Amino acid sequence: MLKDILKPYRLILASGSPRRHQFFKDLDLEFEIILKPIEEIYPEHLLRENITDYLSKLKAEPFILELKPNDILVTSDTIVWHNNKALGKPKDDQDAFEMLKAMSNATHDVISSICFTQKDKQNLVNTTTKVTFKKLTDEEIWHYIKTFKPFDKAGAYGIQEWIGAIGITMIEGSYNNVVGLPTHLLYETLINISKGE
Repeated sequence: MLKDILKPYRLILASGSPRRHQFFKDLDLEFEIILKPIEEIYPEHLLRENITDYLSKLKAEPFILELKPNDILVTSDTIVWHNNKALGKPKDDQDAFEMLKAMSNATHDVISSICFTQKDKQNLVNTTTKVTFKKLTDEEIWHYIKTFKPFDKAGAYGIQEWIGAIGITMIEGSYNNVVGLPTHLLYETLINISKGE
């Protein structure tokens, strides 16, 4: 359905994430993957969705001068927000352990922004999902890190993996957002763009 609506457009996804690629395929979208290197650094005063909004827009900057009138560039960023700070991707095993230990027996926020950039305008949307972990044992945390090596994931975990199956007791909001992309927002915004909104 969406594929037909977007026929006049060239959809570009600027992400190396296999989970985001799969979501685009699941939505039956025709798209190209184009990557440009960028340093994901944001001003220290930014909090919560202001961080993901900033980084989503930053990821679009290297493309802006090249975009043609029918191009829609999609860039996105996700953080885990816990104890008033952003948890990015872990640097190593110990970093991953400390993140998961901190989120054990607590609720954290997964915040994502998606930026849709066209030649003459930009649309920015974001959403937050609340995720609660049970009290994880050190053995469970180390088993997960050693087996699944979650170093490419913000907050050092994938909800769709073992740790999600055994450890997550409650989720409030979009599940797909926690996996890596709030697909309901992607779908809704692309429809609005196709209508000229």
